[in-house]
Amino acid sequence: MTSATRYRRILLKLSGEALLGDLEYGVDPKVVAFVAEQVRSVRDLGVEVGIVVGGGNIFRGMAAATATGMDRATADYIGMLATAMNGLALQDGLERGGVPTRVMTAIDMNEVAEPYIRRRAVRHIEKGRVVIFVCGTGNPYFTTDTAAALRAVEIGAEIVLKATKVDGVYDKDPVQHTDAKRYSSITYSKVLVDGLKVLDAAAVSLCMENDLPIVVFDLDAHENIVKAVRGEDIGTLISRGGER
Repeated sequence: MTSATRYRRILLKLSGEALLGDLEYGVDPKVVAFVAEQVRSVRDLGVEVGIVVGGGNIFRGMAAATATGMDRATADYIGMLATAMNGLALQDGLERGGVPTRVMTAIDMNEVAEPYIRRRAVRHIEKGRVVIFVCGTGNPYFTTDTAAALRAVEIGAEIVLKATKVDGVYDKDPVQHTDAKRYSSITYSKVLVDGLKVLDAAAVSLCMENDLPIVVFDLDAHENIVKAVRGEDIGTLISRGGER
């Protein structure tokens, strides 16, 4: 870590939808290259990086269960496998950019990824490798937001950076309401009490219990990951004090 950065170790949460780019389905190689370049820039600053990636660009378990009547646990397992595909695509993009990367999975698939073992993950990170955590927590009924909070706590990350398609936390859906207000900062408690849908309640509660701040920001803006690592005022900070 250099004096130009605020954090020594981060957990970057990427939604599956963020990887869509201009596509209707799947992974846009341009987005992968864009993310890989930003992650490489962060590593060049001496910051250690873990990543949790979602699978909503391929399959969203809860939505499928609600729409089709599919068993929820089965749908969630399919969604976990979607995160593994995204993780492998992201690994390829990072390594083509010269960033050593490991994919670690909560569901055994030894031919394509390492099993998640906390001490091994920490060792990879200490050696300067980016670690991509896939398949969520390995359990149905838990979102990848919760997996991100859990992995962040386990590896000793100092902040969760949630990269999305919106530029922060709003008091209501900015897509449906033109008068929606964006928060610069907000407390964990207000997110939970007001039922703001930027992260699920389990993830927010876990971060609150461990005093782990979260920054929600727009992935598409140039160098926003680097700016977040530097502690610049982007997106929305969720913390105990709710102040930057």
